[in-house]
Amino acid sequence: MTRWSIGDLAKASGLTVRTLYHYDEIGLVVASERTTSGHRRYTPEDVRRLYQVRSLRQLGLSLDEVRTALSRSDSLRPIFEAQLAALTKQAQQVEALRSRLAALLDGHTTESLLSTLEMMSVYESYFTADQLDDLRSRAAALGQEAVEGLKTSWLELVKQLRQHMADGTPATDPRVVELSRQWDELGAKFTGGDPAIQAAAQRSWEENKSAISTQIGWPSDDGLVDYVNQARAAR
Repeated sequence: MTRWSIGDLAKASGLTVRTLYHYDEIGLVVASERTTSGHRRYTPEDVRRLYQVRSLRQLGLSLDEVRTALSRSDSLRPIFEAQLAALTKQAQQVEALRSRLAALLDGHTTESLLSTLEMMSVYESYFTADQLDDLRSRAAALGQEAVEGLKTSWLELVKQLRQHMADGTPATDPRVVELSRQWDELGAKFTGGDPAIQAAAQRSWEENKSAISTQIGWPSDDGLVDYVNQARAAR
């Protein structure tokens, strides 16, 4: 019956001698025989187990998971289902990252990229992963054209509110109160009216006015947000 030395088996399997030594040391693939001088000799059954280990490793299982799989006398289906679920989640995360990078690179200069990265860091400090996913999904569902339209409408609101501030119009004036209502309606298009997301957005603004104001293009100290809050309270 054929026997393989560790060097021969390494060449045949494509694994390194060091890996085979490690598998032997942890009891995963142990050479069944030894020569009189103590050298390992692998039997056909050992080789068969090694190829099972290699196949499971190629599916992404850890060494502990491989050991568990090979020790099972029942179906391997639960292990493979768990691995598939993990790989699916990983693929979704990779696709989300790919989409973010593609959007980040689209039409940005180095300076604007750094600014956008700064804002991403700010938002991720205040919104949970689920909330950020919800915001991205809502924007995607609206579509780029609708999102740009909402931004235009919002900038027009900002313009009108600033004019009222310049004119000295009280925040309790019905015209300003109505503009504050429109402000909230536009915001709800992005947040879905979720109180938790709205609260997170408010906290991020209060604690990062300078960075956010630079990104959206208005001075952080012009009092506009406070003006809108006063009008909101008068509704």
